Amino acid sequence: MKSYPSLRLLPWSSPDGKPCFLADGGEGGYVSRLADETEARQLADGLDVLRRARRVLEDPMSPYVEVRYAGVRLTECLADALRVAESRGRRLPSPESTEGGGADE
Repeated sequence: MKSYPSLRLLPWSSPDGKPCFLADGGEGGYVSRLADETEARQLADGLDVLRRARRVLEDPMSPYVEVRYAGVRLTECLADALRVAESRGRRLPSPESTEGGGADE
C-alpha cells in the first residue's frame, strides 16, 4: 500500500483565506521552524489578550467600545489557538500506529 506524506496544517492562511499545509512536516526545516515560532507567538498573544480582556470585562464601567474590542481580539486569539490545536492533533500518532497498548490479552 502506498504511503502518503503527512500534511501539517500551518498557522496561517493563503491570501484567499484557504488553509495552508506543509507536506511531510519534518521537524527542523525552515517552514516547520517558522510555523513553530508563529504558533508560539500566537499562543503567547492569546494569553496577553486574555489578561487584558479580563480587566476590561471585570470593570462594570468599561466603555462599550472597549468591551467590543476585547471580544473581537478574544475571538481572533481563540481561532488561532484552535488552529494550533488542530495542527498539533493531526501530528499525534494514531491509536492504530501504536503497538501493544500495554493491556494483557
